[in-house]
Amino acid sequence: MSSRFNLNPRKMFIRTRFNYEKLPGADSQSSSPLPLFTSKSWSKSYRNHTWANRLQRPRMSFARLVMLVVTAVLLVSMLGTGIYRKHRWNAQQRKGEDRKLYHWEHYPRLRGLFNGVRTLVPYADWVSEQNYVKYSQSPNPEDNIKPKWPPMSKEHKEPPLDPVPFNPYPDYTSVEYLKTHAPVETCYLDAEDKLDLPDIYAYPGIPQNQTAPFFGSYEELGINEKVCFDRFGRFGPYGYSYSRDQGGFDLAAKSEKAGADKIWSWEKKIDYRHVNWGKAQKRCYEKNKARFQKNDTTASENTQPAKKKVPRHAYILRTWTGYKYSDYQILTIRAMINELALKSGGEYDVHFLLHVKDDSIPIWSSEEVYQKTIQDNLPEEFWGMATLWSEQQMRMYYPEPFPNNVYNHAKAPVHSVYRSAHFAMQWFAQARPEYDFYWNWEMDLRLTGHYYEFNTKIGDWARRQPRKGLWERSSRYYIPELHGSWKNFTEMVEEEMYNSDEKPVWGPPQFENTGMLPSPPEVKHSRTYLADQYEWGVGEDADLITFNPIFDPAKTNWVFRDDVSGYDLELPEPPRRCAIITVSRLSKRLLDLMHRETYLMKHHMFPEMWPPSVAFHHGLKAVYAPHAVYFDHNWPLEAIDGTFNHPPKPTDSVFGWGEHNQLGNSFYYNAGFSSELWRRWLGGKEFDQGGPAEEEAGTGRLCLRPTLFHPIKHENLAD
Repeated sequence: MSSRFNLNPRKMFIRTRFNYEKLPGADSQSSSPLPLFTSKSWSKSYRNHTWANRLQRPRMSFARLVMLVVTAVLLVSMLGTGIYRKHRWNAQQRKGEDRKLYHWEHYPRLRGLFNGVRTLVPYADWVSEQNYVKYSQSPNPEDNIKPKWPPMSKEHKEPPLDPVPFNPYPDYTSVEYLKTHAPVETCYLDAEDKLDLPDIYAYPGIPQNQTAPFFGSYEELGINEKVCFDRFGRFGPYGYSYSRDQGGFDLAAKSEKAGADKIWSWEKKIDYRHVNWGKAQKRCYEKNKARFQKNDTTASENTQPAKKKVPRHAYILRTWTGYKYSDYQILTIRAMINELALKSGGEYDVHFLLHVKDDSIPIWSSEEVYQKTIQDNLPEEFWGMATLWSEQQMRMYYPEPFPNNVYNHAKAPVHSVYRSAHFAMQWFAQARPEYDFYWNWEMDLRLTGHYYEFNTKIGDWARRQPRKGLWERSSRYYIPELHGSWKNFTEMVEEEMYNSDEKPVWGPPQFENTGMLPSPPEVKHSRTYLADQYEWGVGEDADLITFNPIFDPAKTNWVFRDDVSGYDLELPEPPRRCAIITVSRLSKRLLDLMHRETYLMKHHMFPEMWPPSVAFHHGLKAVYAPHAVYFDHNWPLEAIDGTFNHPPKPTDSVFGWGEHNQLGNSFYYNAGFSSELWRRWLGGKEFDQGGPAEEEAGTGRLCLRPTLFHPIKHENLAD
């Protein structure tokens, strides 16, 4: 079966096994991997006869003759180089196509995610692609299902449903809310309080036979699974579709857009050239700071009960000098600020934690240099939101030595951002201690859904989780179609634990060491594991939320599992936990412990291991949030569970040599399907499929349910 995603060298440059790095050749700042000179460009040059006409002149100076010879040599060299490179390119292509396919590439392709808005149906009528394939091919006639398709015609290309404003916020004006919370003051984009905050729009349905996610559950997290977002409703209010002279980006000129203009019946177009997001955030917080100040909880009979303190979040974008911001990236950041910070009444602050790569720039000596560095490396609308840091600063803040390293596979200094990305987060939490939680967010993440709904629902879900079996559940992918309800999944994991030789995690682990910081007293359990009825931890905020499972690296051959420093080498390595991709939500309590472990104890681990391991050592609450992850092949349920949750041997772990299994999904460090699906959603063509013409002739533009994508290395859309 032909494949859009066949992993040949022309289409994707992904290294597996030990090369735990970003996708080679897929960097958003990189140029095309095609050779600079090819036989095609040579033939175009050859058809230009200007230089040939000069040879027909009766006289030619010696200098001109030399120049001609040099030019000819250069052109012949270019031709030879082009031919060689094209030959090598074709050889690589043949090698990629002739390679042995991974086992999962033999499964049928899933294409339902590419069904467009013209196939929208109410959620009650939706049949997932997997179920349609499963039951339509059943030999039992009673199992066959016929999906209800909306009427479509060549003349009528508008979606059968209209978009509606999407509002996931509490009713801040309700009597119920005001009984327990301080009032929320409305925020605006301008200082005069005249420029209203934009809404985003969703379709109240799903494209028929759209693929269901294999991992995660919208229902379990409390995220609305009955709507989908197209690019116009999601990004239109932030300037996606209207012209630049109106303050937008005019990115929809060639786009399929039937019915997209309906959002302007309710929404006003905003001229974003005059918006200062940093000042807007500060004004919003000042209006609402009473919501976040701690109150005196004592109350007499004649006084009103104290209002609940609303936790504050720092949403930290990890960027660096030289990073180039595409228009799509700017749309994404506008969405974050509006949806997280402004429309929530100041619950979040969005920050840029900007890594200054050149240690020679005197950012700490001159306010002028500091501000110029920001202005040179951020779009103007975000200038008031940046905090600079450098590796040289971290060397002074956390001075060496960090002794007794077990194995530094990266062969990099301990203070390099590659090995210690967490240093800057720890420092930021000490410099800005006013927040309860800190989100470590990478620049190559994208979300089709609403940021406030996604982040808040995940935090609420984590708070509801009991501690019993939590580390064990968080080490596995949740597959609802196989595992059933979350309660059933919980019981299944507990049964697996009873049938194994492992002891369940119950408070801080005991292990040999030469000195540890004391753990917070509140992490001590009050009853035994068996006596607890899934009560301990319910209602407790999670100290760590990750977006991939939290696994034991000692049981895998993950390449950086032994990058551990500061512990006695004569004793066994300390127990560790790890979550691939550093994206996470961290509590102030966890970051304070990480900070003290670093500067007091000289303890250090690779960035993906450090926060989970510190949380593990000190008995903090850590969870993996089972968000929706989509696949591009129709894995059998037993096969996907066996591969991802129960590999037959450690070397098969999907967090190590088996990470090729992650290539065809929408969220992992090396996921290839994520970029394809995201750019198709934006209207681009990928692997000769999709794009404006295909959307126009087919079922229209894509409409996806809330999905977190990683990595998105560029947004250069092909027509």
